[in-house]
Amino acid sequence: MNAIELNKISKKRENFFLEDIDLKIPEGFITGFIGPNGAGKSTIIKIIMDVIKADNGEVLLFGEPHDKHMLRENIGIVYDNLYMYEDLTLKQIKKSVAPFYRNWDEKAYESYIEKFKLPDNKKLKHFSKGMTMKASLILALSHAPRLIIMDEPTSGLDPLVRRDLLGIIRDLMIDEQKTVFFSSHITTDLDNLADYIVFIYNGKIVFQKDIEEIKQTFHIVKGHKNDLSDNVKSKLVSWEHTDELFTGLLEGSSAAVDKNENILIEEPTLEDIMYYKTKERS
Repeated sequence: MNAIELNKISKKRENFFLEDIDLKIPEGFITGFIGPNGAGKSTIIKIIMDVIKADNGEVLLFGEPHDKHMLRENIGIVYDNLYMYEDLTLKQIKKSVAPFYRNWDEKAYESYIEKFKLPDNKKLKHFSKGMTMKASLILALSHAPRLIIMDEPTSGLDPLVRRDLLGIIRDLMIDEQKTVFFSSHITTDLDNLADYIVFIYNGKIVFQKDIEEIKQTFHIVKGHKNDLSDNVKSKLVSWEHTDELFTGLLEGSSAAVDKNENILIEEPTLEDIMYYKTKERS
């Protein structure tokens, strides 16, 4: 089953347009949602959460049209800040939000407080960015949601805190079999974490693939500039070169260029793919 399905979603905003978005987020996996800032990631998340309405199309949550009750009970949203609660302690926030969830689990809340080593009697305005993100995650997890949505959760975090947060997410999948929809423009966070990747650019879905298919489909091609023939160029999505060397992205079988012994073929990162897929051909 799919945790989320978007069918032919369109939304026109000032200087921006989502056009016929079809999107499927499989249940029980981590799906990374990548694209440069302004590509449409946050708008799609707001449509899923019913914060804004699509102009056209259908949103399904676990196979059913979503409503406010279904959203509240089944989705835990992890925000990159909790500024509206900065003068409250985590314990005070918990007391105000817990009554809204029939599945609120006080024992789970207490276990997460202990696991994440957070003080629940300290005002959030005194929390670091990493502590605030963990607090947001605790509030999202403590009502046993089936789906966790994270919108740029690691933005602004230092590398050590980011790695800690990613480890927590990985543990969630092992221990609790959650579905995670993880939006980020920091693609390195998803290289070794995500099972599926959705790539959006200029309001359109570029591709939706599982991570193994991505590894088989995309290849970094490197070589001397003299080997960048018209035939090689025709096989590449885009490329760049210096006076001596070139680097490009191949989409498809590497057999298209690997007959040339002077050309090196490597596995790309998600950042490589996003960069070359949005770069104009030279």
